[in-house]
Amino acid sequence: MSGEIIKSERLKESYRRIKHKSGCTICLYPMPEYSTAYAIFGTRYGSVDTTFKTKNDSDYVTVPEGIAHYLEHKLFENDECDAFELYAKTGASANAFTSFDSTAYLFSCSQCFGENLRILLGFVQDPYFTEENIEKERGIIAQEIKMYLDDPGTRVFFNCLNAVYHNNPVRSDIAGTVESIQKIDKELLYRCYNTFYNPNNMVLSIAGNFDPDEALKICDELLKSANDPGLDIIVPKEPERVREEYIVQQLPCAVPLFNLGFKMPLPEKEKQNEDYIIYNIMLEAALGSFSEFYSRLYDKGAINDTFGVGVFSGRGFFLPNICGESREPQRVKEEIINELERLKKDGISHRAFETVKKMTYGELIAPFNNVENVARGAMQAEFSGQNIYTNVEITANVRYEDVEKALEQLDIANCSLSVIEPTE
Repeated sequence: MSGEIIKSERLKESYRRIKHKSGCTICLYPMPEYSTAYAIFGTRYGSVDTTFKTKNDSDYVTVPEGIAHYLEHKLFENDECDAFELYAKTGASANAFTSFDSTAYLFSCSQCFGENLRILLGFVQDPYFTEENIEKERGIIAQEIKMYLDDPGTRVFFNCLNAVYHNNPVRSDIAGTVESIQKIDKELLYRCYNTFYNPNNMVLSIAGNFDPDEALKICDELLKSANDPGLDIIVPKEPERVREEYIVQQLPCAVPLFNLGFKMPLPEKEKQNEDYIIYNIMLEAALGSFSEFYSRLYDKGAINDTFGVGVFSGRGFFLPNICGESREPQRVKEEIINELERLKKDGISHRAFETVKKMTYGELIAPFNNVENVARGAMQAEFSGQNIYTNVEITANVRYEDVEKALEQLDIANCSLSVIEPTE
């Protein structure tokens, strides 16, 4: 079970990737010069995975929104104690998160690595659900959902997703709704757990100061083997055009917030990472803080330093978007549209392109000095069918022509503007 060595000639670094006999993929990235170790155990299961089947199912099943997040909350408990109590005894810092397309459990420690890894592999592979503890969690998660309903930064983003997408489950909050979580019961949790927490759908990634042989020995002992379930997840088909061009909500805030999303066809799976890098560079060069556009609008007071551009991308979704604060969000949208139309004719500044490309490359290199970023990066790369060095190589090879083509393919008119206005 030696696995393969993933190397980067450019960075002069490498790590070990192993397809474990259990079906789980293991990434081991020793960084002995650091004082801590960081381990993350994740599954390709997020809030968008609401309709699915395995090779043993006769038909697809659709589960309530928020069930992946609910499952993450409940896995920390067993019939004896809470996993956090076990970590408290070893001095480790532990946490978990659910995103749109993944769920992960993690710890960071400077001692007792083996014991902490045993805790991690133990509770994630040993679900304990009862009607009583599920009901107890329902109120906690409902309060979390209500809290985010009043958060302007969260709402401006999700309102934009709701305006852009007709059917894609990414338009729903990761935690679901107060109504949807009422439908979650023990049987549904076990079904989702047994489907998505299959080792063939999971990655264990470890970086920092640890003994790889010790880690593998513990994995051999504790990782449970399972057959590949033949998982098939449906991403609903989307109409070409956005659902709404404008959506507004009033919430307590000092200055109006806006989020402008441009709807695009989903790139082919093998090209999504590359398109993610290219479109990010294109948007930064065209509208970001190094552009003439940004300086002009900033000097006029139309935008402030919260203005940002980027691409919201993951399994089943790809959305170039622009966000920030402005007392005149409609005017900012018009300025953005006009500038993109001008750049389609005149071209993006070569100087801005080179500057942003170098900046992007630097931003991708910097995380290799942090054990948490390395462990997380290796896991996320596996989930997207890449390795941790892929985006570095893509960025190094991006050409000006790639950015020009991306701008050309952007349908400027097919966009949604979400605004949060201050309450009276």
